[in-house]
Amino acid sequence: MGMTHNSRLVAPSAVRAMLADGCELALIDLREELIFSRGHLLHARSVPLSRLELSFARLVPRLDTRIVLCDDADGLAARAADVLTSAGYNNLSALAGGAAAWAEAGLELFSGVNVPSKAFGELVEHACATPSISADELDEMMRAGRDLVVLDSRPFDEYRRVSIPTGIDVPGAELVLRVRDLAPSPETLVVVNCAGRTRSIIGAQSLINAGVPNAVVALRNGTMGWTLAGHQCESGQNRRGPNVSPAALSWAKSASEALAQRFGIPRIDREKLETLRGDRTRTLCLFDVRNPEEYEAGHFPGALSAPGGQLVQATDQYVGTLGARIVLSDDLEVRALMTASWLRQMGWKDVYVLAEAGHETDRPTPHILGSAPPPELRIDCAELADLIDRNGASVVDLSLSREYRKAHIPGAWFAIRSRLAAALKQMPLQGTLVLSCEDGTVAALAAREAASLANAPTRYLHGGNAAWRAAGHPLTADHMRMADEPVDMWLKPYERGNDTQNAMREYLAWEVDLLSRIERDGSAGFALGAGA
Repeated sequence: MGMTHNSRLVAPSAVRAMLADGCELALIDLREELIFSRGHLLHARSVPLSRLELSFARLVPRLDTRIVLCDDADGLAARAADVLTSAGYNNLSALAGGAAAWAEAGLELFSGVNVPSKAFGELVEHACATPSISADELDEMMRAGRDLVVLDSRPFDEYRRVSIPTGIDVPGAELVLRVRDLAPSPETLVVVNCAGRTRSIIGAQSLINAGVPNAVVALRNGTMGWTLAGHQCESGQNRRGPNVSPAALSWAKSASEALAQRFGIPRIDREKLETLRGDRTRTLCLFDVRNPEEYEAGHFPGALSAPGGQLVQATDQYVGTLGARIVLSDDLEVRALMTASWLRQMGWKDVYVLAEAGHETDRPTPHILGSAPPPELRIDCAELADLIDRNGASVVDLSLSREYRKAHIPGAWFAIRSRLAAALKQMPLQGTLVLSCEDGTVAALAAREAASLANAPTRYLHGGNAAWRAAGHPLTADHMRMADEPVDMWLKPYERGNDTQNAMREYLAWEVDLLSRIERDGSAGFALGAGA
């Protein structure tokens, strides 16, 4: 299937040159996440065609952005080009020959997800000689009553799921702000952990870079390493740091200011922000790097919530355009300055700090691409319930497979929107084909195409499974009917069923191996230790 509209095929060598020319570039991989995770370009963002309209405008807000679409030379790029051109994007190319052609050109493909951030963490540990201890060493210290504190650098929901005994949740960007209250004595050993490696390395090195007087170590391999060493993790904990004291805040401001000087991080005010916003030749991303609760209580207009530790850990999920300008909002500055110090070292040259938060309480409305389907394709819950009672409907659920497994309309088939033509051949249709999904959005976007594919009347459920549940109808996790493989999700080691320990070992080995792979690739653009 050839490219259409204003898009063209570009050779791997041309894409390689784009990566090196310093201009903005959005490298978009349209394959489903599991397929993406088996081999993709280092800087590619995973934006599956099946959900392209939901997140694309957030990741790539500027219509003139130079965009290269990646697929398996299987037509996904052409289909995406139709959607994007209709939405006004006007500088589209596709990687000729897909991901396979990149490898055939002798260039590196990477497995896994959030690879640039995780590779950067491995580089930090290697270059900074970030100290670490093993699970057994920490367990011995705990048993011996050593003066230590365990700080978990992950978001609260991850911490609640599984944590190290005695661990206190202090998400990555909060560490420098809160450490002096949690370890007031310089004699206290500070141990930073995450689930695996990256956030414990970055967190520990953040404290070291800030000049904390304590000895600081990363817990090698995090909660996975603790589990693999035969120790018990806790779950359901809610230990969090206290409100920041004036003394801790004063120290943190001084420490982060020194890093701002070292890395040449500029501060901007509202006026300068408006000037940046008015520059139509560049992409601007405005992120609130504080805790989500603070964001909800009031944030700067237009800012998206991106807690600093997560922004460093999964930059590709927040910023779709390489070379974009990034503004970090934080009324206390500390979290923004710490985050900016890492983004600068990751190769983001234009990072600014806005030393205020604002009072907006509404989240920015997501800009969903595409047009609403005609009203005649819509069906409500009462109508669908009536059809089901009369055996007059075949329900196809386009939710993410993780959500489908948790809850779906009884009898619904799982399918992936971008692969719907093949999936429909796997199911015996009876009566009306009704599409649903988590909230009805993807089902509505898919309705026109499904109507052209199915040899049956086609509707989409307005409001999706959420509306079905709200109307008092049952959802079930039983009787799964898979019309497609669940290739839409890369599963974390603990989600992979029976042999989670082996999955953890493989994952940790993969992380450690990233360092040699990015050296071979040569396009990472990391600037570790580089100042202004």
